[in-house]
Amino acid sequence: MTSNSVIGDRLASIKHVVLVLSGKGGVGKSSCTVQLALSLASQGRKVGVLDIDLCGPSIPRMLGLEGRQIHQATAGWVPVFADADKRLACMSIGFLLPNKNSSVVWRGPKKNAMIKQFLADVYWGELDYLLIDTPPGTSDEHLAAVEYLQEWNPDGAVIVTTPQAVALSDVKKEINFCTKVGLPLLGLIENMSGFVCPHCAECTNLFSTGGGEGLAKHMDIPFLGRAPIDPNLVMLLEQEDKTIVPNVNDPTAEKLKTESIVDTYQHCELSKIFAAITSQLESRLDKSKQ
Repeated sequence: MTSNSVIGDRLASIKHVVLVLSGKGGVGKSSCTVQLALSLASQGRKVGVLDIDLCGPSIPRMLGLEGRQIHQATAGWVPVFADADKRLACMSIGFLLPNKNSSVVWRGPKKNAMIKQFLADVYWGELDYLLIDTPPGTSDEHLAAVEYLQEWNPDGAVIVTTPQAVALSDVKKEINFCTKVGLPLLGLIENMSGFVCPHCAECTNLFSTGGGEGLAKHMDIPFLGRAPIDPNLVMLLEQEDKTIVPNVNDPTAEKLKTESIVDTYQHCELSKIFAAITSQLESRLDKSKQ
């Protein structure tokens, strides 16, 4: 059986395949991928996150999975689960490195081979969503992922940007990339659109706001929503112990010590925003399947 046939068999048990892209680094693409996954999982969906940012694999840290190992089964590599109910699974090169400080110094062909192996060898089982977190820009990893997936028609891409003009300029290039390779655009998220005060919950526009929404209208692509910077989310994604709620004043903090990150995330203000974003995304996917 060819590797392409194996990839097809893997994707056959996955309802939706969505790539998460950004025109430049530092816009919070990986944190948006994680929040999309957490939001979908909290709604009862079975979600997988494939991290193909091979030189900067940050998903394991964000999900509190650093140091975990993947296992080989007869069906293939078994992904690492973020919760006991197995609602959220993750695969990343971060699980294969000797330690978290090891660097990946590979040329394009080796990166492409690793992505192909991830797509062919990981046994996800039945999934509602496979979210693919990509590196910034339009590089070998993007071309490889689109090439290997194209035969099975991935649902499309979600693009993440910040409101500033410099980020929006790079996003236009990402949109053009998607058009050239025939990857449908499912929508755009304007990230870091304001700052939520951890004390009073007031939102202040540090970097301006509305740029992403304006670009989406100009380029005629769906606007999924805007998400501010929330210090509580930053603390949750940065701390090693994901079972403790970031806000120590939360009266339910003791209870949260026994919850997984899927449940703990629901106590962040951003969870409400991403619930609306995922609702928009699912609506787009339903329309595209009709």
